[in-house]
Amino acid sequence: MCGRFALFSPYPKLSAALRLPLERSEIRPRYNVAPGTWIAAIRHPEEGAPLVLDEVWWGYRPHWANEGAPEPINAKSERVAVSNYFRGAFAHHRCLVPADGWYEWHWHPGGKQPYFITRADREPIWLAAIWAERPDGAPGCAILTEPARGVAKEIHPRMPLALDNESLEPWLDPHLIDRETIRQVVHHLPADMLTHWPVSTRVNTPTHDDADLIEPIAS
Repeated sequence: MCGRFALFSPYPKLSAALRLPLERSEIRPRYNVAPGTWIAAIRHPEEGAPLVLDEVWWGYRPHWANEGAPEPINAKSERVAVSNYFRGAFAHHRCLVPADGWYEWHWHPGGKQPYFITRADREPIWLAAIWAERPDGAPGCAILTEPARGVAKEIHPRMPLALDNESLEPWLDPHLIDRETIRQVVHHLPADMLTHWPVSTRVNTPTHDDADLIEPIAS
């Protein structure tokens, strides 16, 4: 799953890595991004609008859902295109959530040990996501997940769906709506590009938000 991540790359680095036209937005470095908060996302806010880097609520509940409907933070990539709850957003409201890495917790006899998972080259990671207008009119999103691969598999059975650079433009293409076509042109980041290390349990508390959270500790 993906329940906590970090984003501290400045706008120029994100814009250069994305290689797509993007309206500028300020980004505050965050080292402990938790669900139920506003997070940065790249999306087309409405039909025909240019790509923007703005904020969406991390919690997906479409405006048409009944009161009390679930508000997931993740959506399984295996089902997102066919689920009644997600398929409309998958076809028409895909977005990217930039991150520098995410946290995952590994169970061991002494308790849960958090790990930070990131790219070995320290380039930004682009997480596939979907968004929908919430009942209050604000955009809300869910990050897609897939079975864990590479070093991430050592920590948890699932991981966020991180895309390779060639997949970013088609993922954001509003004219691309066919499920099988999307499957053919969108690919996940190669697993051998990821690395990880144990970090302090301070990350367990969402109010802790500083660069020390991603520093490696002795395992």
